Amino acid sequence: MNIKIKKHFLLFKGYKLKCTIGKSGITKSKIEGDLSTPMGKFNLGNVYYRKDRISLPKCKIKTKIIKKNMGWCDDSKSAKYNREIKFPFRYSAEKFYRKNSGYDLLLVIKYNFNPVIKKKGSAIFLHIKNKNKPTAGCIAISKRNFLKILPLINKKTKIIIN
Repeated sequence: MNIKIKKHFLLFKGYKLKCTIGKSGITKSKIEGDLSTPMGKFNLGNVYYRKDRISLPKCKIKTKIIKKNMGWCDDSKSAKYNREIKFPFRYSAEKFYRKNSGYDLLLVIKYNFNPVIKKKGSAIFLHIKNKNKPTAGCIAISKRNFLKILPLINKKTKIIIN
């Protein structure tokens, strides 16, 4: 069963959940920094979570506890572009460990993954919604809804964004 994103809803296994997408909407031709969510069908990667803030339900996919030095490279000048990194890091990168709750729980969407194409976009996640604010290109849902669907996601689950 695939997760489907239709405008402002995430559809999965009978659930229809409100979500937010990139400020510039959904695009077929994503580029780094355009604030849009990429269109397509993508595999999912690891789940990252803040153990001090999230009580994780049983998961069928690999999980990683977020540590203070973890992040994700969004700088196309780096050889680690669109990959997990450790701080200190000399290029631009998203910090996973934040004061706000947006990245307390996130699931990597394997967009621009294999191969990674420079400037085509990076750090596309399913993460916790910050009110109803649009994202910089990710998909965001409420913490409650994320925890509800997470146990239903497995290695074969894909996300379809259109």
